[in-house]
Amino acid sequence: MTSFVLLSFLLISAFLFLYFRSKAISFIGSTSQKLHSRPEFHGGAALIFTIIPALFFYSFVSIAKDLFIRLAGYNESEAQMVASLYDVITLAVAVLIIVLGFLLFTKKQNIRFPARHIVEKAIMGVLFFASGIAVLTTIGIFLSVIFESLSFFSQYAFSDFLFGLQWSPQTALREDQVGSSGAFGAVPLFAGTALITVIALLVAVPVGLSAAIYLSDYATPKFRSIAKPILEVLAGIPTVVYGFFAALTIAPFIRNSSESLGFTASSESALAAGLVMGIMLIPFISSLSDDVINAVPQSLRDGSYGLGATKSETMKRVVLPAALPGIVSAVLLAVSRAIGETMIVVMAAGQSANLTINPLETVTTVTVQIVALLTGDIEFDTPKTLSAFALGLVLFIITLILNFIALRVVKKYREQYD
Repeated sequence: MTSFVLLSFLLISAFLFLYFRSKAISFIGSTSQKLHSRPEFHGGAALIFTIIPALFFYSFVSIAKDLFIRLAGYNESEAQMVASLYDVITLAVAVLIIVLGFLLFTKKQNIRFPARHIVEKAIMGVLFFASGIAVLTTIGIFLSVIFESLSFFSQYAFSDFLFGLQWSPQTALREDQVGSSGAFGAVPLFAGTALITVIALLVAVPVGLSAAIYLSDYATPKFRSIAKPILEVLAGIPTVVYGFFAALTIAPFIRNSSESLGFTASSESALAAGLVMGIMLIPFISSLSDDVINAVPQSLRDGSYGLGATKSETMKRVVLPAALPGIVSAVLLAVSRAIGETMIVVMAAGQSANLTINPLETVTTVTVQIVALLTGDIEFDTPKTLSAFALGLVLFIITLILNFIALRVVKKYREQYD
């Protein structure tokens, strides 16, 4: 039934569009006046008067039908009969809406009819609706995280969570068992996340920014056309592949090298995860920085060359300061990407919540623990599960702060080079 209705709507839409478009064309030959809007806008406006209201009505009633039948408590045979009657009535009303819209638009359409304004306002309405959906989705996510986090903090002190030094969420099933209260000090998770992110940025930022500088101003067009796509291939590699590479190649290499130098290294370490994550972030920083550097006006370069500056001096004193807002945005995007990475950390750094700054030891991150806390059969309202939302809230706030910093930097330096 639904497929038939959608096909019918599609065919009627095509007919109405072509009919009122041809009618608008006929106005041109019957008078010397100029048509207010192009014939295509007349066809689009006809759909706004006819098909769009009918489609919205049919969709809304179809959704309400299932809810009504469920609440009414009909048995299976009664539900099928009511659903069929509902569909027939809904379709009849939708057809009536199309007919009324057809008559109304036929009466309104003339050579001075502002069809373009109607279509543009409808498009603006669709764009506003899409923007509203995005904003409401963000608000909904934030509120859901807030409510569950408040539920967690009603059972566990906020100060102990934010400043506690021990993370052991494996609560017991009975209160008389050892560890029944659990330990939810998140500092080891924050420290592990920061350690791996710093290592990744120490790899990605110098390499990515250097690659962007070379490809934008120093490389030949032929080399750039080959190297840039190859570099950007790294961004399309699944993170689980990076995780295998870290676990099977980088981690053993770091362990063997450390032992040969007299250091003790775990089989899984923050250094292994950070190095591979840095490789993963190189194309993010390189590609975005390259686009930003290329967007710097050539007039700035020419002015610097005219004053006698070399290419390297121009890059250091003119181009990079002008491109700084975009470069900062690229770095902050890489930071957000590193903070949210999970697979590489699981496979290369482990899941032990150790409070350490030694990159050769096993650590874990906030996102890894969120996955671990929400995996398996466990009651939803336990502190163990609810702590995942508290961790998510912290990540949300950190991301918000990073975005605020990026906006401030962009605003400050964009004014200087406008």
